[in-house]
Amino acid sequence: MKYTLEVCSGDIDSALAAKRGGAARIELCSALSEGGITPSAGLAAEACMLGLTVHALIRPRGGDFLYSPAEVRTMVTDIKMLRQLGVDGVVIGCLTENGDIDIDACRQLVDAAGGDINITFHRAFDRCRCPEEALEQIIELGCNRVLTSGQQPTAVEGIPLLTQLVKQAADRIIIMPGCGVNASNAAHILQATGASEIHASASITVPSQMKFSRNDVYMGAKGADEDNRKVTSEVAVADILRAINGI
Repeated sequence: MKYTLEVCSGDIDSALAAKRGGAARIELCSALSEGGITPSAGLAAEACMLGLTVHALIRPRGGDFLYSPAEVRTMVTDIKMLRQLGVDGVVIGCLTENGDIDIDACRQLVDAAGGDINITFHRAFDRCRCPEEALEQIIELGCNRVLTSGQQPTAVEGIPLLTQLVKQAADRIIIMPGCGVNASNAAHILQATGASEIHASASITVPSQMKFSRNDVYMGAKGADEDNRKVTSEVAVADILRAINGI
């Protein structure tokens, strides 16, 4: 079986590192500290010139996945814009207040994708009430894959549900484990679940290169570490690929 690694990249340096590490596909987003939001037009345009398969996250804000009509319209506009920039896919997900798949909102996003780019349902799935029912609805919507940790804090902990979902999917949709994936567990997750794709940030923390900094002035929450940031490591990407290619 051929295995695919998708690398979550939160900036252009991370996208470049993913490519150097040997990744063929990235999930492009911004603000990983918020769990990821929609990347800017500039970031998407740069990433699309790297020769990688680029799937762009469509998420207008952090927080939950219950969206207002205005937020859904925002996501529709973002999808149309990102298609024009050349992304190969989008990553979506909307829930109702009761924890079910918001069929109407998701249908609008799927329609905006136009049928000619890939569609992944993201980890909003891990917050849904009934994963078995949700999976059937996502398949009916026409999505190509589901990114999920098996409704657990990490994909390793979610192996029981991930295995069940792969069986339920029965090749109608790709189940892609993600969260806490690294070189030491990626092969185990794939072998245990029967999945063929896996998702990882493959990130490291790098310090700011600023020689002058005002550490008492914050751009966000007081006390936040704003002198370090997480970026994709080409070494970590290469290590994960080596592990899964050795299966």
